[in-house]
Amino acid sequence: MPDTETDAKASLFLRERLSMEIPNSYREVIEPLIAKARGFLEAGESLSPFAFVGNFSTKQILPVLINTKDEDAKDRAALAIQMAAAQTDADFIFTIIEAWGLPKDKLPRHQEILHRYGSLANSPYKIDTVGFMLETRYGMWGAQMPLKPKGRSKKKRTFGEVTFQFLDGAVGRFAGLLPVPDDAPSGGAPLH
Repeated sequence: MPDTETDAKASLFLRERLSMEIPNSYREVIEPLIAKARGFLEAGESLSPFAFVGNFSTKQILPVLINTKDEDAKDRAALAIQMAAAQTDADFIFTIIEAWGLPKDKLPRHQEILHRYGSLANSPYKIDTVGFMLETRYGMWGAQMPLKPKGRSKKKRTFGEVTFQFLDGAVGRFAGLLPVPDDAPSGGAPLH
């Protein structure tokens, strides 16, 4: 028999987690990186995919170039990020990468489109986007922003205000790369 009190508590917990804002200490680090990415695009340049691996105590941030040439290169890049995170005893990893995405009206058909075309790269619905991912010991936040022309230029592009969403249970090649401290309590470390 379902426990409605437990279900209500679980629902409230999930809503609170999904509406979590990125703490100011992280925003102070990532907002200049977002502005720099915008500046490159608005100057007509492409973004090289990077992960910024950082430690608040030492104020050290290591940039790690992400090679996206093929699956092996992506695996090596994930390992390099993980090694940099271990070396610096990192508190966070912030990733910036250009990627293809789908317009909002096509998102419900994501799996169908992948099945039909084999990849987003082959889809006639693909749009250019920039993705931002922040991994902390407490959780992950992500944003994917459509790229649009800046003015009448064919080379200069920009994106709107970046709105992050808390990603509950994120998995994948570039997730879970932070070292787990020996003294870390279960459930994640406190936010800075």
